Amino acid sequence: MSPGPAAQSVDSHLRGGQSQLASTLGALVRAPVSGRAWRELLFCLISAPVGLAVLAFPAALIGLLLLAVHLSAGSPQYRARPSDAAGFLGPVVIIMLAAVVALVVLAPRIARGLGAAHRRVAASLLGKNILGPPAVRDRRRGPMSWMAATLRDGPGWRAVGYLAAKLPLALLEAYAACVWWGAGVANLTYPLWFAWFRNHPRNVRLSPVPALTPFGVLHVGTLSGTFVAFASGVVMVLAAPWVTRLLVVTDGWLMHGLLGPGRLVQRVADLERARAFAVDDSAAVLRRVERDLHDGAQIRLATLAMNLGMAMDKLDASTGQPDLAVARDLVSSAHRGAKDAMAELRGLARGLHPPSLDNGLADALATLASSCPLPVDLTADISRRPTPAIETIAYFCTAELLANAVKHSCANTITVRVADQGERLVVSVADDGRGGATPSDGGGLAGLAQRVGTVDGRLEIASPHGGPTRVTIELPLHA
Repeated sequence: MSPGPAAQSVDSHLRGGQSQLASTLGALVRAPVSGRAWRELLFCLISAPVGLAVLAFPAALIGLLLLAVHLSAGSPQYRARPSDAAGFLGPVVIIMLAAVVALVVLAPRIARGLGAAHRRVAASLLGKNILGPPAVRDRRRGPMSWMAATLRDGPGWRAVGYLAAKLPLALLEAYAACVWWGAGVANLTYPLWFAWFRNHPRNVRLSPVPALTPFGVLHVGTLSGTFVAFASGVVMVLAAPWVTRLLVVTDGWLMHGLLGPGRLVQRVADLERARAFAVDDSAAVLRRVERDLHDGAQIRLATLAMNLGMAMDKLDASTGQPDLAVARDLVSSAHRGAKDAMAELRGLARGLHPPSLDNGLADALATLASSCPLPVDLTADISRRPTPAIETIAYFCTAELLANAVKHSCANTITVRVADQGERLVVSVADDGRGGATPSDGGGLAGLAQRVGTVDGRLEIASPHGGPTRVTIELPLHA
Protein backbone atom coordinates (compact mmCIF):
# COMPACT_ATOMS: atom_id res chain seq x y z
CA MET A 1 0.00 0.00 0.00
CA SER A 2 1.53 3.30 -1.10
CA PRO A 3 1.60 6.23 1.33
CA GLY A 4 -0.92 9.00 0.86
CA PRO A 5 -0.20 12.55 -0.29
CA ALA A 6 -0.01 13.84 3.29
CA ALA A 7 2.61 11.24 4.24
CA GLN A 8 4.58 11.97 1.09
CA SER A 9 4.49 15.69 1.91
CA VAL A 10 5.72 15.09 5.47
CA ASP A 11 8.49 12.81 4.20
CA SER A 12 9.52 15.42 1.62
CA HIS A 13 9.67 18.12 4.30
CA LEU A 14 11.75 15.87 6.56
CA ARG A 15 14.22 15.12 3.78
CA GLY A 16 14.41 18.83 2.96
CA GLY A 17 15.02 19.69 6.62
CA GLN A 18 17.74 17.05 6.92
CA SER A 19 19.40 18.30 3.75
CA GLN A 20 19.27 21.89 5.00
CA LEU A 21 20.72 20.85 8.39
CA ALA A 22 23.53 18.91 6.73
CA SER A 23 24.31 21.87 4.48
CA THR A 24 24.39 24.23 7.48
CA LEU A 25 26.66 21.94 9.50
CA GLY A 26 28.95 21.50 6.51
CA ALA A 27 29.22 25.26 6.05
CA LEU A 28 29.95 25.67 9.77
CA VAL A 29 32.76 23.11 9.67
CA ARG A 30 34.27 24.40 6.41
CA ALA A 31 34.17 28.07 7.46
CA PRO A 32 37.45 28.10 9.50
CA VAL A 33 39.45 26.64 6.60
CA SER A 34 37.84 28.64 3.81
CA GLY A 35 39.80 31.22 1.87
CA ARG A 36 37.29 33.92 2.73
CA ALA A 37 37.77 33.34 6.48
CA TRP A 38 41.55 33.65 6.17
CA ARG A 39 41.26 36.79 4.06
CA GLU A 40 38.92 38.36 6.61
CA LEU A 41 41.28 37.41 9.44
CA LEU A 42 44.19 38.98 7.57
CA PHE A 43 42.07 42.08 6.99
CA CYS A 44 41.45 42.37 10.75
CA LEU A 45 45.15 41.88 11.51
CA ILE A 46 46.13 44.67 9.09
CA SER A 47 43.18 47.00 9.52
CA ALA A 48 43.17 47.06 13.32
CA PRO A 49 46.69 48.57 13.71
CA VAL A 50 45.98 51.08 10.95
CA GLY A 51 42.76 52.09 12.68
CA LEU A 52 44.46 52.40 16.07
CA ALA A 53 47.25 54.51 14.52
CA VAL A 54 44.94 57.52 14.89
CA LEU A 55 45.69 57.46 18.61
CA ALA A 56 49.24 58.52 17.79
CA PHE A 57 48.12 62.10 17.13
CA PRO A 58 46.52 62.85 20.54
CA ALA A 59 49.38 60.93 22.17
CA ALA A 60 51.84 63.20 20.36
CA LEU A 61 49.98 66.30 21.60
CA ILE A 62 50.01 65.05 25.18
CA GLY A 63 53.70 64.23 24.90
CA LEU A 64 54.42 67.67 23.47
CA LEU A 65 52.53 69.28 26.34
CA LEU A 66 54.41 67.26 28.98
CA LEU A 67 57.73 68.04 27.32
CA ALA A 68 56.99 71.75 27.19
CA VAL A 69 55.93 71.80 30.84
CA HIS A 70 59.03 69.87 31.82
CA LEU A 71 61.33 72.21 29.94
CA SER A 72 59.60 75.28 31.37
CA ALA A 73 59.72 73.92 34.90
CA GLY A 74 63.41 73.19 34.56
CA SER A 75 64.37 76.67 33.33
CA PRO A 76 66.47 78.90 35.69
CA GLN A 77 63.83 81.66 35.62
CA TYR A 78 61.15 79.27 36.84
CA ARG A 79 63.37 77.96 39.65
CA ALA A 80 64.23 81.52 40.71
CA ARG A 81 60.62 82.74 40.82
CA PRO A 82 58.11 79.88 41.02
CA SER A 83 55.32 82.40 41.55
CA ASP A 84 55.72 83.45 37.90
CA ALA A 85 54.83 79.95 36.63
CA ALA A 86 51.81 81.27 34.76
CA GLY A 87 54.01 83.62 32.80
CA PHE A 88 56.35 80.83 31.80
CA LEU A 89 53.48 78.48 30.93
CA GLY A 90 51.87 81.08 28.66
CA PRO A 91 54.05 80.21 25.66
CA VAL A 92 53.37 76.54 26.33
CA VAL A 93 49.63 77.11 26.12
CA ILE A 94 50.06 79.09 22.91
CA ILE A 95 52.17 76.32 21.39
CA MET A 96 49.60 73.70 22.35
CA LEU A 97 46.74 75.73 20.92
CA ALA A 98 48.69 76.16 17.71
CA ALA A 99 49.32 72.40 17.59
CA VAL A 100 45.62 71.66 18.14
CA VAL A 101 44.60 74.12 15.42
CA ALA A 102 47.15 72.62 13.05
CA LEU A 103 45.84 69.14 13.78
CA VAL A 104 42.25 70.24 13.13
CA VAL A 105 43.27 71.86 9.86
CA LEU A 106 45.28 68.85 8.76
CA ALA A 107 42.69 66.31 9.96
CA PRO A 108 40.83 66.00 6.61
CA ARG A 109 44.09 65.55 4.70
CA ILE A 110 45.41 62.96 7.16
CA ALA A 111 42.06 61.15 7.20
CA ARG A 112 42.04 61.01 3.40
CA GLY A 113 45.42 59.26 3.41
CA LEU A 114 44.46 56.76 6.10
CA GLY A 115 41.10 56.18 4.40
CA ALA A 116 42.88 55.40 1.12
CA ALA A 117 45.01 52.84 3.00
CA HIS A 118 41.84 51.19 4.36
CA ARG A 119 40.29 51.11 0.89
CA ARG A 120 43.39 49.48 -0.59
CA VAL A 121 43.40 46.78 2.10
CA ALA A 122 39.69 46.12 1.54
CA ALA A 123 40.19 45.94 -2.23
CA SER A 124 43.15 43.55 -2.09
CA LEU A 125 41.79 41.19 0.59
CA LEU A 126 38.00 41.46 0.40
CA GLY A 127 37.51 42.40 -3.24
CA LYS A 128 35.55 45.52 -2.25
CA ASN A 129 36.53 48.20 -4.72
CA ILE A 130 35.29 51.38 -3.08
CA LEU A 131 35.63 54.39 -5.33
CA GLY A 132 37.65 57.14 -3.66
CA PRO A 133 36.33 60.70 -3.30
CA PRO A 134 37.41 63.38 -5.76
CA ALA A 135 40.54 65.35 -4.97
CA VAL A 136 40.35 68.60 -3.03
CA ARG A 137 40.00 71.50 -5.44
CA ASP A 138 42.14 74.49 -4.56
CA ARG A 139 41.09 77.11 -7.08
CA ARG A 140 43.55 79.73 -5.87
CA ARG A 141 47.17 79.35 -4.98
CA GLY A 142 48.40 80.13 -1.49
CA PRO A 143 48.26 78.82 2.08
CA MET A 144 44.98 80.55 2.99
CA SER A 145 43.22 79.12 -0.06
CA TRP A 146 44.66 75.71 0.72
CA MET A 147 43.43 75.94 4.32
CA ALA A 148 39.97 77.11 3.25
CA ALA A 149 39.67 74.26 0.72
CA THR A 150 40.72 71.77 3.40
CA LEU A 151 38.20 73.02 5.92
CA ARG A 152 35.44 72.82 3.28
CA ASP A 153 36.43 69.28 2.30
CA GLY A 154 33.28 67.25 2.98
CA PRO A 155 34.75 63.83 1.99
CA GLY A 156 37.77 64.58 4.20
CA TRP A 157 35.58 65.23 7.23
CA ARG A 158 33.59 62.07 6.46
CA ALA A 159 36.90 60.21 6.52
CA VAL A 160 37.57 61.78 9.93
CA GLY A 161 34.20 60.40 11.06
CA TYR A 162 35.18 56.98 9.74
CA LEU A 163 38.45 57.02 11.67
CA ALA A 164 36.56 58.00 14.84
CA ALA A 165 34.05 55.17 14.32
CA LYS A 166 36.89 52.82 13.41
CA LEU A 167 38.56 53.11 16.85
CA PRO A 168 36.14 50.84 18.78
CA LEU A 169 35.78 48.64 15.70
CA ALA A 170 39.56 48.26 15.46
CA LEU A 171 39.66 47.16 19.09
CA LEU A 172 36.97 44.57 18.37
CA GLU A 173 38.83 43.37 15.26
CA ALA A 174 42.03 42.96 17.29
CA TYR A 175 40.00 41.17 19.98
CA ALA A 176 38.47 38.79 17.42
CA ALA A 177 41.83 38.03 15.79
CA CYS A 178 43.78 37.52 19.02
CA VAL A 179 41.16 35.88 21.25
CA TRP A 180 38.69 34.05 19.03
CA TRP A 181 41.32 32.96 16.48
CA GLY A 182 44.66 33.00 18.33
CA ALA A 183 43.53 31.75 21.74
CA GLY A 184 41.10 29.31 20.12
CA VAL A 185 43.86 27.63 18.11
CA ALA A 186 46.14 27.66 21.18
CA ASN A 187 43.47 25.94 23.29
CA LEU A 188 43.34 23.09 20.80
CA THR A 189 46.94 22.21 21.66
CA TYR A 190 46.50 21.82 25.42
CA PRO A 191 45.96 18.00 25.45
CA LEU A 192 49.06 17.56 23.25
CA TRP A 193 51.73 19.29 25.30
CA PHE A 194 50.24 19.13 28.81
CA ALA A 195 51.15 15.48 29.43
CA TRP A 196 54.67 15.97 28.02
CA PHE A 197 55.71 19.12 29.88
CA ARG A 198 53.81 18.59 33.14
CA ASN A 199 55.34 15.21 34.00
CA HIS A 200 56.42 16.22 37.52
CA PRO A 201 56.71 14.00 40.64
CA ARG A 202 53.48 13.31 42.50
CA ASN A 203 54.50 15.24 45.61
CA VAL A 204 55.14 18.38 43.54
CA ARG A 205 52.17 20.66 42.86
CA LEU A 206 52.43 23.07 39.92
CA SER A 207 50.30 26.13 39.37
CA PRO A 208 47.39 25.74 36.95
CA VAL A 209 47.96 26.78 33.35
CA PRO A 210 45.68 29.60 32.19
CA ALA A 211 43.61 29.12 29.04
CA LEU A 212 42.08 32.26 27.56
CA THR A 213 38.47 32.22 26.36
CA PRO A 214 36.11 35.04 25.33
CA PHE A 215 34.22 34.57 28.61
CA GLY A 216 37.15 34.47 31.01
CA VAL A 217 40.25 32.49 31.87
CA LEU A 218 40.20 28.75 32.48
CA HIS A 219 42.76 27.41 34.97
CA VAL A 220 43.87 23.99 33.77
CA GLY A 221 45.58 21.88 36.41
CA THR A 222 44.84 18.31 35.31
CA LEU A 223 44.95 16.32 32.09
CA SER A 224 41.16 16.03 32.07
CA GLY A 225 40.95 19.81 32.33
CA THR A 226 42.89 20.12 29.09
CA PHE A 227 39.94 18.58 27.25
CA VAL A 228 37.74 21.36 28.59
CA ALA A 229 40.21 23.83 27.09
CA PHE A 230 40.21 21.77 23.87
CA ALA A 231 36.39 21.89 23.72
CA SER A 232 36.42 25.65 24.23
CA GLY A 233 39.01 25.92 21.48
CA VAL A 234 36.81 23.96 19.08
CA VAL A 235 33.85 26.27 19.80
CA MET A 236 36.03 29.37 19.44
CA VAL A 237 37.58 28.25 16.13
CA LEU A 238 34.19 27.32 14.68
CA ALA A 239 32.68 30.64 15.77
CA ALA A 240 35.70 32.82 14.91
CA PRO A 241 34.97 33.17 11.15
CA TRP A 242 31.45 34.41 11.86
CA VAL A 243 32.66 36.88 14.50
CA THR A 244 35.25 38.35 12.14
CA ARG A 245 32.74 38.33 9.28
CA LEU A 246 30.30 40.42 11.32
CA LEU A 247 33.05 42.95 12.06
CA VAL A 248 34.27 42.98 8.46
CA VAL A 249 30.75 43.53 7.13
CA THR A 250 30.26 46.39 9.59
CA ASP A 251 33.60 47.89 8.55
CA GLY A 252 32.67 47.59 4.89
CA TRP A 253 29.37 49.33 5.54
CA LEU A 254 31.22 52.20 7.23
CA MET A 255 33.68 52.39 4.33
CA HIS A 256 30.93 52.60 1.74
CA GLY A 257 29.14 55.30 3.70
CA LEU A 258 32.08 57.43 4.87
CA LEU A 259 35.09 56.72 2.64
CA GLY A 260 33.24 56.72 -0.66
CA PRO A 261 32.74 59.69 -2.92
CA GLY A 262 29.27 60.56 -1.60
CA ARG A 263 25.86 59.63 -2.95
CA LEU A 264 25.71 62.20 -5.74
CA VAL A 265 29.24 61.52 -7.01
CA GLN A 266 28.71 57.77 -6.69
CA ARG A 267 25.46 58.05 -8.60
CA VAL A 268 27.17 60.00 -11.38
CA ALA A 269 29.99 57.42 -11.51
CA ASP A 270 27.48 54.56 -11.69
CA LEU A 271 25.61 56.28 -14.51
CA GLU A 272 28.85 56.91 -16.38
CA ARG A 273 29.82 53.24 -16.08
CA ALA A 274 26.33 52.15 -17.11
CA ARG A 275 26.42 54.46 -20.13
CA ALA A 276 29.88 53.24 -21.13
CA PHE A 277 28.79 49.61 -20.86
CA ALA A 278 25.59 50.30 -22.81
CA VAL A 279 27.59 51.93 -25.59
CA ASP A 280 30.12 49.08 -25.66
CA ASP A 281 27.37 46.47 -25.54
CA SER A 282 25.51 48.11 -28.41
CA ALA A 283 28.71 48.25 -30.46
CA ALA A 284 29.40 44.58 -29.68
CA VAL A 285 25.86 43.61 -30.72
CA LEU A 286 26.23 45.51 -33.99
CA ARG A 287 29.59 43.83 -34.68
CA ARG A 288 28.09 40.42 -33.93
CA VAL A 289 25.13 41.05 -36.23
CA GLU A 290 27.44 42.28 -38.97
CA ARG A 291 29.72 39.26 -38.58
CA ASP A 292 26.80 36.81 -38.57
CA LEU A 293 25.30 38.42 -41.67
CA HIS A 294 28.63 38.53 -43.48
CA ASP A 295 29.83 35.03 -42.55
CA GLY A 296 26.47 33.27 -42.64
CA ALA A 297 23.40 34.54 -44.45
CA GLN A 298 25.32 36.71 -46.95
CA ILE A 299 27.47 33.79 -48.12
CA ARG A 300 24.46 31.50 -48.37
CA LEU A 301 22.52 34.09 -50.39
CA ALA A 302 25.53 34.60 -52.68
CA THR A 303 25.75 30.81 -53.20
CA LEU A 304 22.00 30.75 -53.85
CA ALA A 305 22.31 33.44 -56.53
CA MET A 306 25.26 31.64 -58.12
CA ASN A 307 23.41 28.30 -58.22
CA LEU A 308 20.32 29.92 -59.72
CA GLY A 309 22.50 31.64 -62.31
CA MET A 310 24.15 28.37 -63.25
CA ALA A 311 20.73 26.69 -63.46
CA MET A 312 19.51 29.42 -65.79
CA ASP A 313 22.54 28.84 -68.00
CA LYS A 314 21.77 25.14 -68.15
CA LEU A 315 18.14 25.83 -69.05
CA ASP A 316 18.98 28.43 -71.69
CA ALA A 317 17.55 27.15 -75.00
CA SER A 318 20.14 29.00 -77.11
CA THR A 319 22.88 26.72 -75.85
CA GLY A 320 21.27 23.64 -77.28
CA GLN A 321 19.68 20.75 -75.43
CA PRO A 322 19.27 21.77 -71.72
CA ASP A 323 20.86 19.53 -69.08
CA LEU A 324 17.82 18.99 -66.87
CA ALA A 325 19.57 16.73 -64.35
CA VAL A 326 22.31 19.27 -63.64
CA ALA A 327 19.77 22.09 -63.53
CA ARG A 328 17.62 20.11 -61.09
CA ASP A 329 20.64 19.58 -58.79
CA LEU A 330 21.50 23.27 -58.94
CA VAL A 331 17.92 24.31 -58.16
CA SER A 332 17.80 21.78 -55.30
CA SER A 333 21.06 23.14 -53.87
CA ALA A 334 19.70 26.68 -54.21
CA HIS A 335 16.53 25.62 -52.41
CA ARG A 336 18.51 24.16 -49.50
CA GLY A 337 20.65 27.30 -49.34
CA ALA A 338 17.53 29.47 -49.23
CA LYS A 339 16.11 27.46 -46.31
CA ASP A 340 19.43 27.59 -44.46
CA ALA A 341 19.65 31.34 -45.01
CA MET A 342 16.11 31.77 -43.72
CA ALA A 343 16.93 29.69 -40.63
CA GLU A 344 20.05 31.78 -39.92
CA LEU A 345 18.16 35.03 -40.38
CA ARG A 346 15.39 33.73 -38.13
CA GLY A 347 17.93 32.79 -35.45
CA LEU A 348 19.64 36.15 -35.80
CA ALA A 349 16.33 37.96 -35.36
CA ARG A 350 15.48 35.76 -32.37
CA GLY A 351 18.83 36.72 -30.80
CA LEU A 352 17.90 40.39 -31.10
CA HIS A 353 14.32 40.05 -29.87
CA PRO A 354 12.67 36.67 -29.26
CA PRO A 355 9.19 36.59 -30.83
CA SER A 356 7.83 34.84 -27.72
CA LEU A 357 8.42 38.05 -25.74
CA ASP A 358 5.59 39.67 -27.65
CA ASN A 359 3.20 37.61 -25.50
CA GLY A 360 4.93 38.55 -22.22
CA LEU A 361 7.88 37.44 -20.15
CA ALA A 362 6.07 34.47 -18.61
CA ASP A 363 5.33 32.86 -21.99
CA ALA A 364 8.84 33.59 -23.22
CA LEU A 365 10.40 31.93 -20.18
CA ALA A 366 8.08 28.96 -20.55
CA THR A 367 9.29 28.53 -24.13
CA LEU A 368 12.87 28.88 -22.94
CA ALA A 369 12.39 26.31 -20.16
CA SER A 370 10.79 23.79 -22.52
CA SER A 371 13.89 23.83 -24.73
CA CYS A 372 16.33 23.33 -21.83
CA PRO A 373 18.02 19.89 -21.71
CA LEU A 374 17.50 19.72 -17.91
CA PRO A 375 14.12 19.68 -16.13
CA VAL A 376 13.14 23.25 -15.23
CA ASP A 377 10.60 24.08 -12.53
CA LEU A 378 9.26 27.49 -13.61
CA THR A 379 7.01 29.72 -11.53
CA ALA A 380 6.06 33.14 -12.93
CA ASP A 381 3.91 35.49 -10.85
CA ILE A 382 3.94 38.80 -12.70
CA SER A 383 0.95 41.01 -11.98
CA ARG A 384 2.29 44.06 -13.83
CA ARG A 385 4.10 43.75 -17.12
CA PRO A 386 7.58 45.32 -17.18
CA THR A 387 8.76 47.57 -19.98
CA PRO A 388 10.09 45.82 -23.12
CA ALA A 389 13.71 46.68 -22.25
CA ILE A 390 13.39 45.06 -18.80
CA GLU A 391 11.67 41.99 -20.28
CA THR A 392 14.48 41.59 -22.78
CA ILE A 393 17.19 41.85 -20.11
CA ALA A 394 15.36 39.40 -17.82
CA TYR A 395 14.90 36.93 -20.70
CA PHE A 396 18.50 36.94 -21.86
CA CYS A 397 19.85 36.81 -18.28
CA THR A 398 17.68 33.77 -17.57
CA ALA A 399 18.81 32.16 -20.80
CA GLU A 400 22.47 32.74 -19.88
CA LEU A 401 21.97 31.33 -16.38
CA LEU A 402 20.21 28.24 -17.72
CA ALA A 403 23.04 27.69 -20.20
CA ASN A 404 25.62 28.03 -17.43
CA ALA A 405 23.75 25.57 -15.22
CA VAL A 406 23.54 23.01 -18.03
CA LYS A 407 27.19 23.45 -18.98
CA HIS A 408 29.01 23.79 -15.65
CA SER A 409 26.89 22.79 -12.64
CA CYS A 410 26.33 19.03 -13.20
CA ALA A 411 22.82 19.66 -11.83
CA ASN A 412 19.78 17.41 -12.05
CA THR A 413 17.06 20.07 -11.82
CA ILE A 414 16.81 23.83 -12.22
CA THR A 415 14.29 26.09 -10.49
CA VAL A 416 13.28 29.46 -11.94
CA ARG A 417 11.14 31.91 -9.95
CA VAL A 418 9.96 35.22 -11.42
CA ALA A 419 7.80 37.69 -9.52
CA ASP A 420 7.22 41.40 -9.18
CA GLN A 421 7.78 42.83 -5.70
CA GLY A 422 6.69 46.42 -5.47
CA GLU A 423 8.49 48.31 -8.20
CA ARG A 424 11.07 45.56 -8.72
CA LEU A 425 11.12 42.43 -10.85
CA VAL A 426 12.92 39.55 -9.10
CA VAL A 427 14.28 36.64 -11.12
CA SER A 428 15.79 33.70 -9.23
CA VAL A 429 17.55 30.79 -10.93
CA ALA A 430 18.69 27.92 -8.69
CA ASP A 431 20.18 24.50 -9.37
CA ASP A 432 21.20 21.52 -7.24
CA GLY A 433 24.65 21.26 -8.81
CA ARG A 434 28.16 21.37 -7.39
CA GLY A 435 28.29 25.14 -6.80
CA GLY A 436 31.42 27.27 -6.84
CA ALA A 437 30.14 29.85 -9.33
CA THR A 438 32.04 33.16 -9.06
CA PRO A 439 31.78 36.35 -11.16
CA SER A 440 35.33 36.31 -12.55
CA ASP A 441 36.55 39.16 -14.73
CA GLY A 442 35.47 38.69 -18.32
CA GLY A 443 33.15 35.81 -17.39
CA GLY A 444 29.48 35.40 -18.13
CA LEU A 445 28.30 36.28 -14.61
CA ALA A 446 30.35 39.49 -14.60
CA GLY A 447 28.79 40.41 -17.95
CA LEU A 448 25.32 39.75 -16.54
CA ALA A 449 26.08 41.97 -13.54
CA GLN A 450 27.16 44.76 -15.89
CA ARG A 451 24.09 44.35 -18.07
CA VAL A 452 21.80 44.40 -15.05
CA GLY A 453 23.62 47.44 -13.69
CA THR A 454 22.81 49.49 -16.80
CA VAL A 455 19.20 49.76 -15.58
CA ASP A 456 19.97 50.12 -11.84
CA GLY A 457 19.52 46.42 -11.27
CA ARG A 458 21.37 44.12 -8.91
CA LEU A 459 22.73 40.59 -9.21
CA GLU A 460 23.46 38.38 -6.17
CA ILE A 461 25.22 35.01 -6.26
CA ALA A 462 25.05 32.37 -3.53
CA SER A 463 27.10 29.38 -4.67
CA PRO A 464 29.08 27.58 -1.94
CA HIS A 465 31.31 24.70 -2.94
CA GLY A 466 29.18 21.60 -3.02
CA GLY A 467 26.10 23.55 -3.98
CA PRO A 468 23.41 24.53 -4.36
CA THR A 469 23.71 27.64 -6.54
CA ARG A 470 21.21 30.48 -6.51
CA VAL A 471 21.49 33.61 -8.64
CA THR A 472 19.02 36.39 -7.91
CA ILE A 473 18.46 39.33 -10.25
CA GLU A 474 16.51 42.41 -9.26
CA LEU A 475 15.39 44.79 -12.00
CA PRO A 476 13.16 47.85 -11.97
CA LEU A 477 9.81 47.31 -13.63
CA HIS A 478 10.27 50.46 -15.68
CA ALA A 479 13.63 51.37 -17.20
